Amino acid sequence: MRINLMSIFVDDQDAAVEFYTTKLGFRVATDVPVGEFRWITLVSPEDPAGTQLSLEPSEHPAVPPFKQALIADGIPFTSFAVDDVEAEYHRLLALGVAFTQPPTQGGPVTTAVLDDTVGNLIQIASMNGAG
Repeated sequence: MRINLMSIFVDDQDAAVEFYTTKLGFRVATDVPVGEFRWITLVSPEDPAGTQLSLEPSEHPAVPPFKQALIADGIPFTSFAVDDVEAEYHRLLALGVAFTQPPTQGGPVTTAVLDDTVGNLIQIASMNGAG
C-alpha cells in the first residue's frame, strides 16, 4: 500500500494553480472540467510519478470552519519536504510568499510555515544535516 493522492481544500482553484505552480514549483498533472469545478492534480517535478496533490474546492459546508480553525491556531494543513528550509524560505520570500513562521529548528527538523493565498497554512520541512 502507498499514498497515491493527497487533497487540499482551496478557496479558488485558478489562484491555487497559479500559486502552487509559479511559487512552489509544482506541475499540473491533471486538469479536467467536472461540472462547476475542475479535477486538478499537481506533482513535484522532482518526483513526477509520485504522490499527486489534488486542489479540491472548499465548497462543502464543513470546510470553511475547519480551515478557519486551523489558521486561527496557526496549524498547517499539510507539510512539504524541502532539502533546505532556510534556502527555500529566502527563495519564496523573494517571490512574495508570506510566512507566518520563519525557519525554526526543532530537534532534528527545521520548519517554516507559509500562507498559500487560498485559505491554508503550509509547512515546509527539512531534516537538519540532510540537505
